[in-house]
Amino acid sequence: MAKEKKPAQSFLPEHGPIDEQGREILLSLKNVDITFGKGDSAVRAVKDASFDIYKGETFSLVGESGSGKTTIGRAVIRVNPCAAGEIQYKGVRISGKTSKGLDREVIRNIQMVFQDPAASLNERATVDYIVSEGLYNFHLFEDEADRVRKVEKIIEEVGLLPEHLTRYPHEFSGGQRQRIGLARAMVMEPELVIADEPISALDVSIRAQVLNLLKKFQKERDVTYLFIAHDLSIVRFISDRIGVIYKGDIVEIADAEELFDFPMHPYTRSLISAIPIPDPQLEKNKVLFTYDPSVHDYSEEKPELVDIGHNHFVFGNTKEIEEYKRLRASGEKVKSITILEPGAAQAVKRAEEELPQGEYILDAPVHDTGSLWMMILSFFLPLLGIIGGFIYKHFNYIRNYKACIKGALIGLAVLGVILGLFGLMLLFAVL
Repeated sequence: MAKEKKPAQSFLPEHGPIDEQGREILLSLKNVDITFGKGDSAVRAVKDASFDIYKGETFSLVGESGSGKTTIGRAVIRVNPCAAGEIQYKGVRISGKTSKGLDREVIRNIQMVFQDPAASLNERATVDYIVSEGLYNFHLFEDEADRVRKVEKIIEEVGLLPEHLTRYPHEFSGGQRQRIGLARAMVMEPELVIADEPISALDVSIRAQVLNLLKKFQKERDVTYLFIAHDLSIVRFISDRIGVIYKGDIVEIADAEELFDFPMHPYTRSLISAIPIPDPQLEKNKVLFTYDPSVHDYSEEKPELVDIGHNHFVFGNTKEIEEYKRLRASGEKVKSITILEPGAAQAVKRAEEELPQGEYILDAPVHDTGSLWMMILSFFLPLLGIIGGFIYKHFNYIRNYKACIKGALIGLAVLGVILGLFGLMLLFAVL
């Protein structure tokens, strides 16, 4: 059978560069921009992102949906190209055009665990083939017996059984499918694993098991993780350092406990305040800290990611950075969660109930769908459609209003054409 082949020439050094504190830099992003689309329709999904990931650590990237977390992860595995800047692995640039040999080494050393385990597995392949595919592609086994041994070992390590190897992905639960995806990545013995929200689609009871598996592999194999998530409570458990991203900008980077004790950027504070408290009464009386981007004035001076000490980086202009440094130097922990007294919480609730209704964007009518049937009915009965459209508009049913008016206008236009043709036919008949 296939012999294990080792590359005649390695395109990557054995170790990455060492920083001032003696830590090995495994992955480095330098002023990375990622853009989708061209011209006026171009969207800058990631803006000037820069951070390092050290060997053996878990670096977590957190932010709300659409902030650019997954975009960065996919850029590391070269799915998303960089519009500017570069990504280095062990000091070697891996973004942009690379040689075939370097490309194979990077694929071998950087693996990804995807968010949706069902979509990331080939439904037509058995678990045995799914886990073995990387071994086949890189000839990482001496003979068939060695391949079977490696696959069975990794399957057992992730908590499945050897008899599961003959089954197909649809025969497993979500947690089991995620274990298969983890086995597929770990059987390659990678140095860096990008875990893209690997537990967000799983039950709460299963999440802890998958997280413990990740920590187990890190301890036994010295694996480095780029852990992408939106839940800071999970991130605190697994991370060594945390980077916070907001609309493509890295707004804060710090050690895990440092970030929770001294969250400087207001967006970070808003994420921390959203963590549920495991006490119903306290959770009921909690006041969420809401981030308002308008508090920043960047019209005169553009913000930068600056080290304020204690290996803590914050995004801001000169005035903001000075205030962040002052707060950090004071040593007083920054409070992100406010718990109201029971009486005060009830007063706030009453005040919210007394607010005028129907004046908010989120109060849009539920049945404002702009149904095709409204357009068709207005086409055949245009006058009725116009009347109905303005009634809908009065009650803020904007989609229904547009559907009625559009159908009525088309109907009137067609009626006008028919009447015009009928008039011409009468004219020719008379002449």
